[in-house]
Amino acid sequence: MLTSPATIAGLVLAAGAGSRYGLPKALARDEDGIPWLVRTIGALTDAGCSPVIVVLGAKAAEARALLDEFGLTASVVVARADDWVEGLSASLRAGLRQATELPATHPQATSQQATQRSTHLQSPPLLPAPIAVAIVPVDVPGLRESTVARLIGTLPGEPDSDVGPYTLRQAGFDARPGHPVVIGRAHWAALIGSATGDTGARPYLRSHDVRLIDCTDLETGLDVDTRD
Repeated sequence: MLTSPATIAGLVLAAGAGSRYGLPKALARDEDGIPWLVRTIGALTDAGCSPVIVVLGAKAAEARALLDEFGLTASVVVARADDWVEGLSASLRAGLRQATELPATHPQATSQQATQRSTHLQSPPLLPAPIAVAIVPVDVPGLRESTVARLIGTLPGEPDSDVGPYTLRQAGFDARPGHPVVIGRAHWAALIGSATGDTGARPYLRSHDVRLIDCTDLETGLDVDTRD
């Protein structure tokens, strides 16, 4: 797992019904039988995002069962978008609200560190509440850890790129805006109050001069709307 100098949460938007796809994309699997949801959580986690928030809505119980099946229930934060029928923005608002409520946390310890702490009766310093979130919809099954890492400044061999509360970054693929999108904490309240319909954060990003980070060399960044 890569590490970020700041605490950056991951946010997977997976509440929609997937009407064009034929089922909620939170339940979709790739050719190897791995759910897109599981792959997306893995890419965010491996890039250094912690914790990862998963927003569920349509078929939420079945999506939770997938998390159980792959042993992820205890390691992710699940948020519900009960108004998921309103579109992508409902998932975004629910996820950002959950991110706002995340407390400072203790870092995960190795077994050796846990033993040492129990012996010395000392707790590690708290990690601060997330300063930003890296957001991706569940229907980008080709998402790679390296793409997330470039956006949050943890990709080995590349210059450090600090993420802060005012950060607005978006992955680009041949100049086409894509995902992930990294949004600093200072923008969350405005987005919660303004995001509507199925456009998500797009209007806000355009009006606030989001910085496009080219990731064409890492992947295609294509989302999947249908099974064709």
